[in-house]
Amino acid sequence: MTADEIDHEAETPVYRQIAALLIADIERGVLPVGRRIPSESELVKRFGVARDTARGAVRYLRDEGYVRTVPQRGSYVLERRRPTEGG
Repeated sequence: MTADEIDHEAETPVYRQIAALLIADIERGVLPVGRRIPSESELVKRFGVARDTARGAVRYLRDEGYVRTVPQRGSYVLERRRPTEGG
């Protein structure tokens, strides 16, 4: 993940672009289950975005069930259930 992967002029909000990059890392196993994802401060530095933008990316991951956040500790990758075939 690098700052040059973020398109500030794109229709997709920047926080969603950051979340998409983190989701890709989770799905590829770069960020395995149980691993802490980069902190908001780390995302701010890495992508050159405002803290609210970084917070939005983490909130999106949490809302979508990719991570759980432990206060004062960080956000950690959750195991995601795969949809079962046929229903």
